[in-house]
Amino acid sequence: MISVTFPDGAQRQFAPGVSGFEIAKSISPSLAKRTVAMALDGAVVDLADPIHQDAKIEFVSREDPRALELIRHDCAHVLAEAVQALYPGTQVTIGPVIENGFYYDFYRETPFTPDDFEAIEKKMRELIARDAPFTKEVWSRAEAISHFEKKGEAFKVELVEAIPADQDLKMYRQGEWMDLCRGPHMTSTGKIGAAFKLMKVAGAYWRGDSTRPMLSRIYGTAFAKQEDLDAYLKQIEEAERRDHRRLGREMDLFHFQEEGPGTVFWHPKGWTLFQALISYMRRRQQASGYIEVNTPQVLDRALWETSGHWQTYRENMFVTQTEDERVFALKPMNCPGHVQIFKNGLKSYRDLPMKIAEFGIVHRYEPSGALHGVMRVRAFTQDDAHIFCTEDQIMDEAMKVNDLIMSIYKDFGFEDVVVKLSTRPEKRVGSDDAWDKAEAALGHVLDVLTERGMKTGINPGEGAFYGPKLEYTLRDAIGREWQCGTTQVDFNLPGRFGAFYISAESEKTTPVMVHRAMFGSLERFTGILIEHYAGHLPLWLSPLQIVVATITQEADDYAMEVVAAARKLGLRVEADLRNEKITYKVREHSLAKVPVLLVLGKKEAAERTISMRRLGSQNQTPMTLDEALALLSAEAIAPDVQRGE
Repeated sequence: MISVTFPDGAQRQFAPGVSGFEIAKSISPSLAKRTVAMALDGAVVDLADPIHQDAKIEFVSREDPRALELIRHDCAHVLAEAVQALYPGTQVTIGPVIENGFYYDFYRETPFTPDDFEAIEKKMRELIARDAPFTKEVWSRAEAISHFEKKGEAFKVELVEAIPADQDLKMYRQGEWMDLCRGPHMTSTGKIGAAFKLMKVAGAYWRGDSTRPMLSRIYGTAFAKQEDLDAYLKQIEEAERRDHRRLGREMDLFHFQEEGPGTVFWHPKGWTLFQALISYMRRRQQASGYIEVNTPQVLDRALWETSGHWQTYRENMFVTQTEDERVFALKPMNCPGHVQIFKNGLKSYRDLPMKIAEFGIVHRYEPSGALHGVMRVRAFTQDDAHIFCTEDQIMDEAMKVNDLIMSIYKDFGFEDVVVKLSTRPEKRVGSDDAWDKAEAALGHVLDVLTERGMKTGINPGEGAFYGPKLEYTLRDAIGREWQCGTTQVDFNLPGRFGAFYISAESEKTTPVMVHRAMFGSLERFTGILIEHYAGHLPLWLSPLQIVVATITQEADDYAMEVVAAARKLGLRVEADLRNEKITYKVREHSLAKVPVLLVLGKKEAAERTISMRRLGSQNQTPMTLDEALALLSAEAIAPDVQRGE
């Protein structure tokens, strides 16, 4: 007999080979009916799977958060069946679950278009209503290859041949249709429900290889409840309205072009915003004891070999060779350069912690298909810093970084933040002992943050190749998550370069290196801000804070006086003296997301007043010029300066 332990700690004995469904049914027929899968020792598997040894069991209902991935996985299979039913001769390839949904890749002479979605969704609903059970069969490779060859499924044959010989080959049947799949699945297609939608179609090369056939990739999403789907679709609609690429054009901030893929052409207003972010961060860093440096863009291959980047990060680096056959790389990270600065001159334990910061431009190769406005680029600026310290100082420095990060995010309107510990990846440098110490240090920090009431978690295997890290993820105004800041503890890099300080015992000692970023990529953070605020940036951040717009030419001279007075107070202001109707000017500057319009007519010029109109408001507020400028100049002060930091 085997012992099965339930979530409440109760145990029952069963014969080996009993299925999860049989156990659920023995407890209650209604439990068996509403259960769609089970978790054995924490791993979600098919409810029909046999259990051969002692295990902890949890029954997963359709409403369980763990079932969402199953709903989407099953929906992908139903999509594939519907497509083959409607379009005979279409070959199926793979259909994985992805963030917020799923996709399935198809090979067809005529690519699919969104016009096909209505018919496909209708067929999917028919198949779901049929409520065919998902059943798993284990086949031999010969059986599977023969099956798919007879069906003309060349891509599936290739997938079968690529499966390692020591792995089971699983086929999942839903009625008469079946697919090669690792599983797990829910008990039947009917459990998918009606809350699904096909979203878009795109081209994708088979195996990601441009020399292989082009496939049609149909993306979809699915949820347990219709209200969840409706909320997601509303979020997608809102995200499109906030898209930083569209707003970037309307606000005249930046553009991209093919001659510089993945690099930003900053326009004057965009560069003003970018520099406002740098100025803010520079003030915060200087107040926290950081010293700012600048390191070379191009460095010899030997340095990257010593750091470990060449061995572990080479595919992401831009490399060049000069006529004298020396090989150089554009820096993908700033850390090796900062170690060189630390090494320049003898350092004592009294000099630690030494905090070296740089607004360093780095270059990393991203596939062209992954590029996305300023959010995903190949050249970007990091608000990078490295703290050289002793082991005893790690905890204190990591907490200081945390407090600074949280204060910064609050200044920009982000208060819903999750901190996760990313542990050692498979591909890494350094000894297990060094990794143990680094993970223990950051684990202790995470425990303290948890005790403070912060949201925390673990990302297993997601650390950098040189050390574990704390990752700071922000939730924006429409509920999306963005991973920005990091704190990384590195016992490896300083030693690889032979960096040391003189200890209190007069011994050469290798420092610990804490890598730290607040915004992360300034380009990406700029995009996040634009979308978070939907372009309605706070006055202190807005690249153009005020437009002085005239109703009549008789107010032109007064308008220029207003502009001069505003600029004298440090405000970013322009005049609009064009011979256009004021309604046209208001509409145009509102589209460009200018926060404040000062409207001047003959009356305002005579009385030395203004009419103030805020972005998003239909009202105009009359006030004296001095009142308006005093109000706006106070509002335009950055939050850290207002606090007197």
